Amino acid sequence: MKTIVSIVLVLLFRLGVDGDGLSYDFYEKSCPQVEDIVKAGLQNTFLKDPAAPAALLRLMFHDCQVQGCDASILVDPSEENLQMEMHSSKNFGIIKRELISVVKSMVEAQCPQQVSCADILILVAREAVAMTGGPWIEVPLGRKDSSATPSYELADAMLPSPTTGVDEMLEIFSKKGMTLEESVAILGAHTLGISHCSSLLNRLYNPSGDKTGVMEPSFAAFLRLNCPAGSLTSNLSFVLNDPTAFVFDNQYYINALGGKGVLKIDAEMVLDPGTARVMERFSGDQDGFFQAFSSAFVKLSISGVLTGNQGAIRKKCNAIN
Repeated sequence: MKTIVSIVLVLLFRLGVDGDGLSYDFYEKSCPQVEDIVKAGLQNTFLKDPAAPAALLRLMFHDCQVQGCDASILVDPSEENLQMEMHSSKNFGIIKRELISVVKSMVEAQCPQQVSCADILILVAREAVAMTGGPWIEVPLGRKDSSATPSYELADAMLPSPTTGVDEMLEIFSKKGMTLEESVAILGAHTLGISHCSSLLNRLYNPSGDKTGVMEPSFAAFLRLNCPAGSLTSNLSFVLNDPTAFVFDNQYYINALGGKGVLKIDAEMVLDPGTARVMERFSGDQDGFFQAFSSAFVKLSISGVLTGNQGAIRKKCNAIN
């Protein structure tokens, strides 16, 4: 039975220069049906493509991490600007951006120039979690879209790499207002989807300074078999993040604690006393994981966003107005 988690955060601060901010009823008058439109627009896609939810959740994370959730990652590079966010090496493997534009067109047909691409991206990511068995997360809305896109250098600097360790990862999430528990929970998003072999090669074959002893031997052999050293196709090859890679559950923590964490951060969190304690609890308490993930998701979604007179509502998500 799907666990329904409704998170209502009391915002003690107002976002935006004009005093306007995010709210849970932001589109009550201007587009009350927006959440239903988004859900309807995704159902067929998720049925036909079980990999889509993981891709869309990752898309939201990569957008929000760089300069807040402003849909800047959706803007296509142009001949005039070839150094845009999507050219960052950290955005390798980002796909399904076009699905946000499809949903946006459905929303525009009912509520023209009312709903931002940034809000649609958050709602899409929320549905990606819920439709794969995870919690239903109540999110505040009212974000505006960026009127300019960051450079790939900023994305390179802000997005974590496959070699990021526990301390650095916790620092990244603490800047979003997350507790230790929420930081461990947000990484539980790795329960969905895949990891490209290119993100694993250093860990598997150049483990200098890496704590690879936690990896279960047969699992290490499995990874090396699927991600051979010197492969010319490491950017194309991948492994599933866990055996239930299309279901949002707590299997990520069970795997990691059993020495089957795919990424470096998955393995190192098991060795850190603080994060290991939380992982142990989440491995046996899926509802507790869902609640902490929901809270972390909301905190990520509201960090550094544009509201009120800031930004714009783009007519098309892949282009600046």
